[in-house]
Amino acid sequence: MKTSNQFIILGFLVSSLFLHSQINPADYDQVESKVIEWRHHIHQNPELSNREFKTAEYVAAHLKSLGIEVQTGIAHTGVVGILKGKKSGKVVALRADMDALPVVERNDLPYKSEVTSVFNGQETGVMHACGHDTHVAILMGVAEVLSKNRNFPGTVKFIFQPAEEGPPPGEEGGAKLMVKEGVLQNPKVDAIFGLHINSGTHVGKITYKPGGMMAASQRFVINVKGKQAHGSTPWQSVDPIVTSAQIINGLQTLISRESELTEEGAVISVGSIHSGIRFNIIPESLEMIGTIRTLDKDMKELIRKRMQEMVPAVAQAYRAEATVTIQDGADITFNNEALTEKMIPTLERVAGNENVYEINAITGAEDFSYFQNEVPGLFFFLGGTPLDMKESDAPSHHTPSFIVDDASMKLGVKALSNLAVDFLKSK
Repeated sequence: MKTSNQFIILGFLVSSLFLHSQINPADYDQVESKVIEWRHHIHQNPELSNREFKTAEYVAAHLKSLGIEVQTGIAHTGVVGILKGKKSGKVVALRADMDALPVVERNDLPYKSEVTSVFNGQETGVMHACGHDTHVAILMGVAEVLSKNRNFPGTVKFIFQPAEEGPPPGEEGGAKLMVKEGVLQNPKVDAIFGLHINSGTHVGKITYKPGGMMAASQRFVINVKGKQAHGSTPWQSVDPIVTSAQIINGLQTLISRESELTEEGAVISVGSIHSGIRFNIIPESLEMIGTIRTLDKDMKELIRKRMQEMVPAVAQAYRAEATVTIQDGADITFNNEALTEKMIPTLERVAGNENVYEINAITGAEDFSYFQNEVPGLFFFLGGTPLDMKESDAPSHHTPSFIVDDASMKLGVKALSNLAVDFLKSK
């Protein structure tokens, strides 16, 4: 049984926490079930990059219901909400990405996606196989919590971004286009925060890294032209398939022999090869598509330069011709060191010191980087693995079995809302 003094102390601690964060703790409990419901709806109704029309409408309707100023149609389907505090001050942005992937879901869930679409000319399923449904639902929850707790200085800008996975060929999109269209202006943003659910980290944990946290990504296309011939007379051909095998081997030496991997990691992967139509015909041409991942700007430029030199030269050695085009995807996701140091105590307060970890850089990529190129930013990972599953057994992102636990949503709402308020209150 608690004494009256214990009740006084307990009340003082609760009051102190509320005054520190300026957010009513009960609001998190009240919004959690809504966030989970929103997440299930979005998961069941996924949309591909630059096609997030219904998702945008869903988000905009919610923001308007909270009395938040709403802007739509930014970078095609992007939605921005502007929430002003009770006093003037700085501007902080919070970002969530909305697009899904061309993946057929295997999970047996009540809210499983049955949506199909066309991607690159092929019929495919559509799935939130990277967790963007959780990001949208979390930020919708943050908007609701902060709209009830406006006793903060400054302004919060909620950015719901399309096409993080990359716009369709021939289109612009994503964070790069949002920046181009002025999403960080009017009012001008002073700092930006974002999170990504992580299927390989237990619920309740938050991980981060100051400086370069995620890699720059580039998409390359190599076209090889040879000479067609009957499969029984290969000496009459210039075989683009054999030539391409040598090109692929050569590309790997750019990593193993020319990149200084003691400084930072780098990756070149070929993900798609298309050539030929029949078993006994050596085809005339071949196309291969792949990705480059780098964590250092100088290394990025070195690999680009050497690929442009090597690919045509290797093809010429086999009497073929080849061209290579390299297109930037995301830049290096770089967490501003000063901002990170300033805000990590907030994450430790909401998650517990023992649940916030610094990690090594990863070769995944995020176009959140384009926001960070313009203003100081902090991007972190939110654990989504159920506690009864080994982290190492969690299905990877971008796979048909990708799954995260709804129990992770509440901490995401707490983390982003407290980062926003604490930043706005800070000097």
